[in-house]
Amino acid sequence: MDQQEAELRRELEGTGVRVYRNGDYIELIMPSNITFDTGSWQVKQDFRRTLHSVATVLNHYNRTYIYVDGHTDTVGSREYNQDLSERRAESVAQELIVRDVLAGRLIVRGFGETQPLIPTGDNVNEPQNRRVEIQIVPYTNDRNY
Repeated sequence: MDQQEAELRRELEGTGVRVYRNGDYIELIMPSNITFDTGSWQVKQDFRRTLHSVATVLNHYNRTYIYVDGHTDTVGSREYNQDLSERRAESVAQELIVRDVLAGRLIVRGFGETQPLIPTGDNVNEPQNRRVEIQIVPYTNDRNY
């Protein structure tokens, strides 16, 4: 995981994707302003190159599960936000699959507005909660994370 983290940091430098390490887990946070247009789940053309870099590293270090989690802000209805978060996570997962990441390694989830990064309620902080996160978890006998 140390080598994978270092390679991800090199590949993603300057892209706007944040890389975090938590024990054996690596987390990539992809803010929506670089991944999607407002209200859209179509991955921005420029961001596809970044996902290509992520896929290259994931394919090189292939003994991991990959959680792709979509999140939204609280603007709009809960139902709309839940659907949008699921579609965004699925779009990112599909971009990885197109780049040969095995679908069986991917766990795709949408959380809507239920897991904000920061308190909401204003238009200043709301955009920071719109994101897709990728969690990279090593294979173990227990998949209950």
